[in-house]
Amino acid sequence: MTIPKLFVRFSWKHLLMSAIALGVLLRILNLGSREFWYDEVLSLLLSNGQKNAYHTPRDVPVILAEYTSLLSLPVEVSIRGFITTFNNLFHSLLGGEPHPPLFFLSQHIWLRLFGNSEAAMRSLNAMVSVGAIASIYGLGKLLGGNRGGLLLAALLALNPFYLFHSLNFRMYAPLVLWAILSAWSLLHLTYQQDNDTPKSRHVLLWNVILITSVAAGLLTFYLYAYWVITLAALVLYLDRQHWWQHGLRLGTGVLLTMPWVLWGTLKQLHNADLKRFGVTPQSTNPLLTHLQNVAQTLGTHLVVGDWVTTLPLTSVIFSGCITILLLMLCSISLWQTKEQQKLGIALILGILPLLLALLIDFATKKFTLGFGYGRTMIIILPGCLLLLTLWLELATPKQWRIPIAIGLLLLYLSISIGDFSQRQRSVFHSVAELILQQPKEPTLVAMNSQAWGHVMRLAYYISPQSPVMLLAQKPVELATNLQKVLKQDIERYPRVIWLDSDNPVWSRLNTEAEIQREKQRVQQVLSDQYQLKKSQHLSGTMSLDNFTVNIYERFSKN
Repeated sequence: MTIPKLFVRFSWKHLLMSAIALGVLLRILNLGSREFWYDEVLSLLLSNGQKNAYHTPRDVPVILAEYTSLLSLPVEVSIRGFITTFNNLFHSLLGGEPHPPLFFLSQHIWLRLFGNSEAAMRSLNAMVSVGAIASIYGLGKLLGGNRGGLLLAALLALNPFYLFHSLNFRMYAPLVLWAILSAWSLLHLTYQQDNDTPKSRHVLLWNVILITSVAAGLLTFYLYAYWVITLAALVLYLDRQHWWQHGLRLGTGVLLTMPWVLWGTLKQLHNADLKRFGVTPQSTNPLLTHLQNVAQTLGTHLVVGDWVTTLPLTSVIFSGCITILLLMLCSISLWQTKEQQKLGIALILGILPLLLALLIDFATKKFTLGFGYGRTMIIILPGCLLLLTLWLELATPKQWRIPIAIGLLLLYLSISIGDFSQRQRSVFHSVAELILQQPKEPTLVAMNSQAWGHVMRLAYYISPQSPVMLLAQKPVELATNLQKVLKQDIERYPRVIWLDSDNPVWSRLNTEAEIQREKQRVQQVLSDQYQLKKSQHLSGTMSLDNFTVNIYERFSKN
C-alpha cells in the first residue's frame, strides 16, 4: 500500500510542476504571436520618451514614416542626448498620463537593451510573471504546505487572465508580483513575531522585501493603494499586538514614494483626463451597474480572461455570478474546518480590495471597477486563487481533491490555448501586406480615426520605406477633407486605401444613420475618380481592432 501512495504523491507533484512549466512555455511561445493592441503601442510611445513629439494628424496628408520614427529611441550622440530622452520621458508622463513612472522607466531600460519588437517589449512582463509564479508558490507553501504551494502556482501559471497580462505590454503583470511579495513577506514577519528567537538575517530580508514591494506597487499603479490598505487590515487581523511595527514597515514603503507623489502625482492630477474613468449612461441604474461590475471583474479574473473583449456582457456577468457562488461555497466549507484564520487571510487578500474599490465608487459616483474589463483590480487575483487552493487542500474530500484540481487546471489551459490560437490579432499586419503587394506605388491611407493608438499602429507595422501618406480625420470630417486633398493633387495618389474603423474611439458618431451617411459620402468622393478593387473586413480581439479595408485605384487613362 505504501508504494502506490508514494507513486500518487510523486505523480501529483510532478503533474503540478508540469502545469507550471506549461504556463511558462505558453508565455515564451506567444511573446510575438499577436500584434500590439491599442494601449500597448501607447506604452511604447511613452517608454521611449517621444509622446510629447506626437501631434494629432491635421486635415492634410502626412508622411506616415514621420510617425514611425516616434516608436524608436531618438538619436543620441552624447550623454546630453541621453539625459534629454529621460527628461522627455518624465515630461510625457506628467503631461497627461494617469500612471506612475516605474513601469515605463523599466521598459525604457529594456527597450535600450533589446529593441522595440513585440517579443522584446513583452518579454520583461513575461519574466516578471514567472517571478510572480515562483513567489506565489512560497505564499501557498506558507499557508497550505508544499502541495498547496505547487497548486497555487499552477493555477496562477495557467490562469487565462494573468496569462494574457503576462504578455500585455502594460503595467498589470508587475502589480501581481508586488502584491504577492508584499503579502508573503508580511505573513512571514507576522508569524516570526510568534517565535522566541527569530533569525535577524531573515527578518531583515523580509523587511526589505515588504518595504520594496509596497513602494514599487505604488510607483506602478496608483490603485495599488487599495492593496496597502488591505495589508494594514491583514495586520490588524493577524497581529494586532505588534501593529506599530508592521505599520512602520508599510509606512516606510509609502514614504519612499513621497518624492514622486509631491513632484509628479500632483502634476498628473492637474493634467490627466480622469473623466474617462467611470462614465456610465444616464439611464443606467447606478446600483445595478456597480453589481454588474463586481460580477464582471470576478468572472474575468477567474474564468473568461481576455475572452471578455469578445463575449457578450451577459455571458461574462453570468460567469461572474457562478464565480461568486463558488467562492461563497468555498468559504462556507473552510469555515466548517479548523482553518478559519487561513480563510480570513484569503478573504482579506482576495475580496477586501474589491470591496474597497466598490465603496470608493459608491462614494465618488464613479465606475472604475468596470473600466478596462476589471483589469484595474488585478491585485485580487492571488487572494482569490489562494481561497480556491485552501478549499481544495483543506476542505475538499481526498477522493475529490485531485479530480477537481485537474479539472480546474484543464479548464484554465483550454481557455488560455483557445484565446491565443483562435483569437488572432493581425489587423495592421494585414494592411501592411496589402500595401506590399505594390510596394513602390504611392498610396494615400484615408482613415476615419485620429486616435493615436490607430495612427501609431499603422506607423509601426507599415514599412517606413513604403511611399505612404496618411490622412486621419474624424468620421464627420473625412469625406470633406479627402475631397479637398484629391482635388488639389489627385495625380499624387494612384492608390487610396480607405480604412473604416468600427470604433474611432474619441470621435464616434452617435447613431447608425450618421455612420452610414458618412460612409456614403466617402464612397461618393472616391467613386468619382477611383475604382474599388478590393474590400475586406479585418477583426482582432476587441472592437478597437475592427476595420473595413477598401482599396481604390485610379481609373486607367485611355
